[in-house]
Amino acid sequence: MNLGQAVEKCVAAHRSCLSAPPSAPTPPPSAQPPPRPATAHGNGRLAARLQAHHALVHGLLEQGMGVRAIARHLGWGRHTVQRYARAEHWYQVSPGRHRRGSSLDVHHTYLSQRITETRGRISLTALHHELAERGWQGSYSTLRDWARHCLHQPRRTPQPPPAPPTARQVTGWLARRPSSLSEDEHRQLKAVLDACPELATAHQLVRDFGDMLTQQTGVLLPAWIDEALTADLPGLTGFARGLTNDLDAVTAGLTLRWSSGGTEGAVNRIKKIKRQLYGRAEFDLLRKMILLA
Repeated sequence: MNLGQAVEKCVAAHRSCLSAPPSAPTPPPSAQPPPRPATAHGNGRLAARLQAHHALVHGLLEQGMGVRAIARHLGWGRHTVQRYARAEHWYQVSPGRHRRGSSLDVHHTYLSQRITETRGRISLTALHHELAERGWQGSYSTLRDWARHCLHQPRRTPQPPPAPPTARQVTGWLARRPSSLSEDEHRQLKAVLDACPELATAHQLVRDFGDMLTQQTGVLLPAWIDEALTADLPGLTGFARGLTNDLDAVTAGLTLRWSSGGTEGAVNRIKKIKRQLYGRAEFDLLRKMILLA
């Protein structure tokens, strides 16, 4: 608990490093692939879009992001990201299922004419009624799917950049076990540590102290204290200096397998029961609750 409080003071002192975290990693320009063979992609907008998406996905992969994290970041499906990730070059990306012929193909000229005449303001319901009058027996959903595939859709408004992490969030990332962090938390923590060398040093000190605690290597405590004092970080320096006041006891706690944790737990349990009574019960009731709890 004391170490967690020290880490929180250190993170709060470097709050400016969190206010402007690096934005989503921009993929570096990829090397030009060798001349590609003739494919069904052509040289139009589809080819340009496939090439841009392929470079974007592989750039994010090089930054250490996983497939699921990229899918969440871009708002794509996981299988779509996998198709781009598995392709070595952009022209190897399968554009998905090819559109099969539709019963609307014979009405394509009429639909284009009506959309041009109305400047795109005609509704699909009106088009469906007009096609029915011309003898088309298809459903409204078929016309809707045709419009989604064949008509130009307006671009989506770009999403605002994510909010920077709070000091409490970064404190939790530093103090928790690395195995308990999610992939997205690992990525955000890495961005914070890359932007602030002081927090990177604090992260290493916390990890080293955690190793001493779990592996019972208290013999390394003096060297850790010297390293923490040399780093001169807010919070952690005072924590390390406080350990020297009772160095033998702390070293024993980090070395021996015996602990007073059980006793402290029993005392806290008794205090909790006593607080629940709000001072309105006699000693006999307190005794029974402690024995029966």
